[in-house]
Amino acid sequence: MVDIFIMRANAWDFFGPSRAFSLIVAILCAGFIPGHTWAQTPSSSACRIENKNFEGWRAEEMSNAWVKVTIVPQLGGRVMQVTFAGHAYLFVNPKHKGQYFPPGSEAAKDEQHWAGPVSDALDDGDYSFKILSQDSTCKVRLDGPPDPKTGLQYAREISIGGNSPEISFHAVMKNITAHAIRWSVQSVTQYDTAETGKPGEFNHEFWAFAPANQHSAYFRQYQVRSGLADDPSFAVSNDLFTLHWQYLQSEVWVDSPGDWLAVIDGSARYAMVERFPYFEGAEYPGKATVIFYKNGPSLELDDKGIPFVTSAKPEDRLHYLEAEVNSPMVRLQPRETYALDTHWFPTRMGKEFKTVMDAGVVGSSLEVSSTASGILLSGIFGVFVTGKLEARLFDKHGAPIANIPLQTVSPSEIVELHVELKAPAQTARVSLHVMDTQGNDQGSLGEARVSATDRSS
Repeated sequence: MVDIFIMRANAWDFFGPSRAFSLIVAILCAGFIPGHTWAQTPSSSACRIENKNFEGWRAEEMSNAWVKVTIVPQLGGRVMQVTFAGHAYLFVNPKHKGQYFPPGSEAAKDEQHWAGPVSDALDDGDYSFKILSQDSTCKVRLDGPPDPKTGLQYAREISIGGNSPEISFHAVMKNITAHAIRWSVQSVTQYDTAETGKPGEFNHEFWAFAPANQHSAYFRQYQVRSGLADDPSFAVSNDLFTLHWQYLQSEVWVDSPGDWLAVIDGSARYAMVERFPYFEGAEYPGKATVIFYKNGPSLELDDKGIPFVTSAKPEDRLHYLEAEVNSPMVRLQPRETYALDTHWFPTRMGKEFKTVMDAGVVGSSLEVSSTASGILLSGIFGVFVTGKLEARLFDKHGAPIANIPLQTVSPSEIVELHVELKAPAQTARVSLHVMDTQGNDQGSLGEARVSATDRSS
């Protein structure tokens, strides 16, 4: 695998038969804009693609009323920043803004750059850029140079629509050799964990989550690959792996059986959900489907064998979290390709995060309690699209009773549900759905039962 490189926020890596696990460097992103007010429902359904200057680099920006996606083709075709409702998620190293280190250059091999166990042409090469569509859907394609050392060539397509902040990635690796080769694709994202407005300080309410495996191959349902084995940042509870970011270097592997990971800025109450395919029974690199890396001090030995803790001056400290998604190991015949599809969903949520559902994230699960005149619905959610909540009522046999429209919702606002409904006495279960502005069902946010005792009280 080779793409733990400088100046990358989103990229696609490769696992070969062996992998060197080192992380050097990287990146800082601006925090959200305090006090900025955003419209609940952006009115434009179009998106656009523009040439931009981003921190001194020539960039391409895809945008709609919700989100801005900044791409620098020269830097391995990377997404360098994602901004949603004024909040910038990704990490850009302030020491290297506007700089370019060509593949194989001496500058790319010092202690601040990951030289990789194999060629970095795939990761630091200059990618071509092409617009495939622009208006209701914006899609671009980036094609990288062939790399004879790995026998691979990479291409990626990135797209956004006009009516939601969802970002879609289609990454393709191609075998350019005359023989079979075996690799895994890895999506890598670096999130900023710095405290907004406080140089050298980290965000004490930064979290990451992924479903834990009840039948994990790892002793604790996760494996600390580097760093302290008892790092207090990690925990598993109720089949959910939790990472509470602390300034301590470590890398942790999770053999998650789910199809998502979530990153939460609990201070600003912004979230990013990454969705990806999971193939039960497939061989994953080291059995890990998800990897998290957090930077910070580490314990090392000096030349006399005396242990010491690495540290940086407060003003030089960088803070970031890597979220990595693995594909299964695949064998590629000559000219054969393999694709990894991932989807990002920016939304709002704080550290009360519980889980990911089809239509959004859950902070407080749906609860249904009886009242004198009906039922009271409550819960805290973040949604992926703008639209309306809809309560679906069912009787004890599962037969539908009624669909009741509720409040308008938006991805840019946390949904705090507290509404009383006049419900028929036979109502036994309530399911909460999100309907988009076209009236399409985007899925459930959860459901809850109404007990006979509650209904009769």
